[in-house]
Amino acid sequence: MRIAHYLNQFFGGIGAEEHAGRGLEIHEGAVGPGKLLESLLGSDARVILTFVCGDNFAVEHQAELTAAILEKLRETRVDLVVGGPCFDAGRYGMAAGAICRAVQTELGVPVVTAMSEENPGVDLYRDALYIIDSGTNVTKLRDVVARMAALGKKLAANDPIGSPTQEGYLRRGWLRDQLVEKRAATRLVDMLVAKMKGELFESEMPATSFAPVPMPAAVRNLSKARVMLITDGGLVPKGNPDRIEGTAATRWGSYNIGGSDDLRGEDYEVSHGGYDTRFVQEDPDRLVPLDAMREMEKNGVIGKLHDEFISTCGRSNPLSNTRRLGREIAEKAKRDGVDAEPALAAALRSQPNWKKQASRWFKSLPRCRSQKWSDPTA
Repeated sequence: MRIAHYLNQFFGGIGAEEHAGRGLEIHEGAVGPGKLLESLLGSDARVILTFVCGDNFAVEHQAELTAAILEKLRETRVDLVVGGPCFDAGRYGMAAGAICRAVQTELGVPVVTAMSEENPGVDLYRDALYIIDSGTNVTKLRDVVARMAALGKKLAANDPIGSPTQEGYLRRGWLRDQLVEKRAATRLVDMLVAKMKGELFESEMPATSFAPVPMPAAVRNLSKARVMLITDGGLVPKGNPDRIEGTAATRWGSYNIGGSDDLRGEDYEVSHGGYDTRFVQEDPDRLVPLDAMREMEKNGVIGKLHDEFISTCGRSNPLSNTRRLGREIAEKAKRDGVDAEPALAAALRSQPNWKKQASRWFKSLPRCRSQKWSDPTA
């Protein structure tokens, strides 16, 4: 069996975060976890190519990276492509998922990868790929690679694939017909009885659950507070300098508004699908109401408007990824001494009278609870 393997800069032996901007490197033979993979697959398996790329470069040049790997694989016959394992490294998971899906779709080569349930790559690619559940503990590397090897061997041989519980991959959201001994009504009653008795049972349709988010502390006095504007509506300077994606964004940008009382349409664009952006492009203040906030600053409604606003795209973003973005933004707000951040989202953004409505809404904040940045993970 001939295998190609994709690794990030850390597992590829280049280095840690300081090397995340490193471009694609192609090595002959196995590197790092690939050597373990090779040994677990047996004597007839060989990793013939290892692709190594920095996480930042991979997500910022995803199309370019994927095209380069596909071109190399077209020149080289492989029986299996392996990505990772990625554990909870979000950029790594998103890059490995994109590459594996492209290889599977365009070359028809079997692929397997591994990530934790919280990795944003899972939400993006679980329906298309077999993703081994790696968990978040890197010390379990050998066990994870062993499950990747076992599943990869089956995929390469075109053998039947068992259930997620049997094979160790994450649920893909598929419903498959199969013959069973008990009818649905009987299985349902059996589960209900087991639940009432406090016995173990496994649901056939697991419910999605979310951890509760505690209510943040109130801003005691807005007239003395430093306020920063945030939007997930995708407003960025012309040219989109931070390359914020228009869907499933992996990054955010911070843009200077110091000394400005108004945002002009010719200076900005919108990187966001899914809503009519014409009103925002005509007047960006409809999304990021700088003019209204300056009036409040002059009138003493707020103490100080922060000299930067933050923007990202909130469309179709995996929950695990939005949590990461939120933590990063909160950490910046704390460093900058910000007391409150009104989050400007989809409800009114496309309406031409947005500024007036935003102004009325923000003036009501002294009676509402808002964010006091004491915990960057809130």
